Parts: sequence; structure tokens; C-alpha cells
Amino acid sequence: MTPSLKKGVAYALACSAIAGIGLAATNPYHLQVMTFIGINSLLALGLNLLMGYAGQISLGHAAFYGIGAYTTAILTATYGLSPWLSLPMAVAAAALVAFLVGMPTLKLSGYYLGMGTLGFGMIAFIVFREWDGVTGGASGFVGIPPLAVGPLNLSSGRNYFYLVWGVLLVAILVCRRIIDSRTGRALRAIHDSENAARAVGVGTMHLKLQVFVFSAAVAALAGFLYAHYVSFISPGTFDFLMSVRMVTMVVIGGMASIWGAILGASLLTLLPEWLHAFSDLEMVVYGLIMMGVMIVMPQGLTRGILDLYERARERHER
Repeated sequence: MTPSLKKGVAYALACSAIAGIGLAATNPYHLQVMTFIGINSLLALGLNLLMGYAGQISLGHAAFYGIGAYTTAILTATYGLSPWLSLPMAVAAAALVAFLVGMPTLKLSGYYLGMGTLGFGMIAFIVFREWDGVTGGASGFVGIPPLAVGPLNLSSGRNYFYLVWGVLLVAILVCRRIIDSRTGRALRAIHDSENAARAVGVGTMHLKLQVFVFSAAVAALAGFLYAHYVSFISPGTFDFLMSVRMVTMVVIGGMASIWGAILGASLLTLLPEWLHAFSDLEMVVYGLIMMGVMIVMPQGLTRGILDLYERARERHER
């Protein structure tokens, strides 16, 4: 089976699995959790393209998530604009801010780049919290209208589940096309050695800025979906801890792996739900699980699971 055929089969299986889950799930809570997994997977997918393939660290990506959410909230709830018209504006706002922020910060590298993006994320959080007259301040922003297509209301659990995962599948397809293109090969070259990539004619700064803007646009899209799903947003959702959580999704799932980003997002979304029984020890147990995964599978769950499979097959062949 050729690599392209394998990818096509994996994509078809993913579509079938999502359709089956949507039809089989009858509990609204389960549909809600799966919807949040889809939104978090979008966040991890865009950031994985930046970190896993281009090798650029971002510790302020929750800011773009917040820009997407707040832009659509303000345009729809305050000014009465249609949510569908606010969508391109929310994505464009995040992309523009990413371009302006990326121009100076992407000249940095390593920990310095991480600190630069962290500073931007903190500034965005302060704006969300202190600009009371526009964002609602620390109390949050209420009254965000639900999404609808004509008479069809998408706010119900199953409809929104299909919307979010449909968007995610399209995003996966787009990211896969980028990764398999010349741009994707250039991004991997930058990840391995930026100086070597520059020496063979790769426009490193231009490509880093492109992928930074693209990942910000994907985060804004996730923010749009989140805002219209919960109908209420507050600055705490888009703080530094959320940026760290996004990075953790990428690292735990497996760097430079599209399906790894989704696996990492799924795990980090489900773990808090599973750990409610531990009450006050929830964060301790959560941290221990994360440490255990990284010790046993330092390259992430995807690579770790594949390695285990390869070892089991080798033992079976013997």
C-alpha cells in the first residue's frame, strides 16, 4: 500500500469513526466533551504545524484563540452582525495581529522566542481583562448568539459536534497538503537547521512568518467555534496556562504528527473529566500522569505506540 493510499484510508476511517460516534452518542454530556475535544484538536493542530514542523516555540498562542473568540463575540452580540460574517473578520484579526507580532519576534529563536511570545500572550490577557467597555472585563462577555443555517439550529449537541469535527477534518486535510508540499519540506528543513536551510535558498523568515500566521488563524477559528458554543467567554479561558496546555497537547501527542496533535488534545481534554474523583489531588495526579507519559514515551504517544507495535510485530515474526 502506497503512503498516499494509507493516508487516504486513515482519513476515511477517521470520517467514518466520527460519523459513527455522532450517531451512537445519546448522552448530551458525552457529545459536549467530544465537541471540546474537536475544538482543542484544532488548537493543537495549528500549533503542531508551528512547533513540530517549523520548530518555532510559542508560549502565547492562547492569545490568538482569545482574539478569535472576542472578535466574533463583539461583532455579533454588540453590533448584531451575523456570526458567519464575523468568522472571516475574527480569523483576519488574529492573522493580522500574528503578522505584526511575528515580524519582530520570529527574528528570535529558542528560549528567546518563547519569552517573546509569552510576553505577547500576557499583554493580550491584560487587554481581555481590563478593557471592560468592550470585552466585558473580568466578568466575561455574555449573550453570544448560537450558530444557525437558515431554520437549522446548530447549537444542539449533535449538530455542533458534526460542525466542529467537520471543520477539524477539513483543517487536517489542509495541513496534510501543506506538510506534503515543498513548503512542508522547507519547514522541516528549518526545524532541523535554520542556517542550513538558509544556505540552500530557503526563505526562512518568510516561511516562519507564514506558518505563524496560519497557526494563529486556526486558533482564531477554534475561538470562533468555542464562543458560539458556550455563549459566554472570559479572560481566564485564554490565559498563560491555556498556552501551556496547548503546548503540552502537542508534546504529549507527538511532535510533527497530525494525528498525534489530536491524540494529545483528546488526552488532555479527557483527563480532567476522569480525575474528578480525586478532588483536591486532581492536579497532582494529572501532573504525575503527564510525567509518566513523557518518561516512558519521550517522543510522544503516537511515536511511542508505533514503537510498541513494531516491537510486538518483531517478536511475533521471530
